[in-house]
Amino acid sequence: MLREWRRARRFSQLELALEAGISARHLSFVETGRSRPSAALVLHLADRLDVPLRERNNLLLDAGYAPAYAQRELDAPEMCPVREAIEHVLNAHEPYPALTVDRRWNLVSANRAFESLVEGAAAHLLEPPVNVLRLSLHPDGLAPRIVNLEQWRTHLFERLRREAIARGDPALNALQEELVSYPGGNPAPSLDRAFDDVAVALRVRIREMELSFICTSTSFGTALDVTVAELSIESFFPSDTRTATDLHAFASRDTSD
Repeated sequence: MLREWRRARRFSQLELALEAGISARHLSFVETGRSRPSAALVLHLADRLDVPLRERNNLLLDAGYAPAYAQRELDAPEMCPVREAIEHVLNAHEPYPALTVDRRWNLVSANRAFESLVEGAAAHLLEPPVNVLRLSLHPDGLAPRIVNLEQWRTHLFERLRREAIARGDPALNALQEELVSYPGGNPAPSLDRAFDDVAVALRVRIREMELSFICTSTSFGTALDVTVAELSIESFFPSDTRTATDLHAFASRDTSD
């Protein structure tokens, strides 16, 4: 397992040994099973390789040690500060869409603006667990309303590819294979070519509006719990004044109704 992570991170044995401050010979013995590493060394090497917390636990188990990182359910009492932080971020972001996903892009929570964004999607795509990428790119989901579908698909595929490598999760590779099989859409003219040099925007039609968003991803930077470390808050911001104006007006109309 250690050798696989080292190769995934494109380290030679010598490079990792120098980074970790051990001999290349000792590292070779660890990788081939000729030397049993201490738990501290396993965690030290995992840290140098930026191995996710879940996989650090698996490395420890493979070396004969107990896991070092807890994995609690999000609804556990001790996770209350995490839930409150997520709820605060999601609610404060309205009237713009925001959602929380787990390591496999399954929906954990969302604000009301996100629910409006995906309204009209097929019921089978909205049954838990809702996979956000599947919901976005499936022809029965958001895809028919995405103006720049080909560009957005390319962006999501590249991000998913990077995450599959970073996390070492075969399920992400399987998800990408599924998504690739969906229709890709046709190239659409940019609504704001100047902005295309800044970031990839999601351009989508909602009711009578055509909206344009950029997306940011936020994680818990000091997480020591597997569940918390794997959460990501995806926040959508207007990329133009018209989108911001339309969303504020849309939210006000829904509130008055």
